[in-house]
Amino acid sequence: MLDITLLVFDRITALDALGPYEVLRRVPEARVRFAAPGLPTPVRDDGALVIQPHVAWEDVERTDVLLVPGGFGVRPLREDEAFLAHLRTLHETTRFTASVCTGALLLGAAGLLEGAPATTHWAYLDALAEYGATPREERVVEHGKILTGAGVSAGIDLALGLAARLADEATAQAIQLGIEYDPAPPFDAGAPGKAPAEVRAAAEARLAAGR
Repeated sequence: MLDITLLVFDRITALDALGPYEVLRRVPEARVRFAAPGLPTPVRDDGALVIQPHVAWEDVERTDVLLVPGGFGVRPLREDEAFLAHLRTLHETTRFTASVCTGALLLGAAGLLEGAPATTHWAYLDALAEYGATPREERVVEHGKILTGAGVSAGIDLALGLAARLADEATAQAIQLGIEYDPAPPFDAGAPGKAPAEVRAAAEARLAAGR
């Protein structure tokens, strides 16, 4: 059995966790669990979505894969020493520790990115340097057993790479085909270097407003 733990919390960015979930749950012999700090009671994303955790975060003693998503809810967790201590403890047990979007800031706050290249959502790349990381404007960055993904949708890319490592490339490709992950976005505005200045300004305003 391959134990995979996805952290969830209030004000999570849902796709950060649910994108990887749709990939990793299809890895042979994988058991995927959602773990939330405190009691395993439902958590809510930034909108109306409710996620029911399987287990309390504190009750997870070890895991083969740990995935830490992002969202506005990372802010209080970055200051929660008990949470960060448990994150460090679980990291010692993993084959892979991964983050998506601003989940990388939690890895940084736990001291796991010191001296390491890493990525996160483009609007928060500078914050990685505060934790001793070297920010990279890349979709997925690997450093030893730590993988960090850029914003939101990059979690699917990261998870497919993990699936190849946990099983093999043929299995990962079959999963990709099964979920028909073949992006063809209607606009070429998915990265800061591509988007017009007014589009970036609008995106930054939405982020500042918590949307």
